[in-house]
Amino acid sequence: IEPPPPLSPKSLQCLGRYSALFLGVACGAKRYNYLKPRAEEERRIAAGRKRNMQHEIDQKLKITLGVPTVAQRVKNLT
Repeated sequence: IEPPPPLSPKSLQCLGRYSALFLGVACGAKRYNYLKPRAEEERRIAAGRKRNMQHEIDQKLKITLGVPTVAQRVKNLT
């Protein structure tokens, strides 16, 4: 029984490159799916903080200067 002829280096290189490419795509997709919910949660929290800070600023302006709040200004426009 004779052993099969060895694979050429070119085919081994192609196999290695495509295997690495597939592995990189799979790892990237897994990482993206892991980070996406965290980013959404961080955006939601940041939006809430921004609303709270704007509300506090509006209240301080109203108390100190008698300036109408953003909500009151929008209400007056409608």
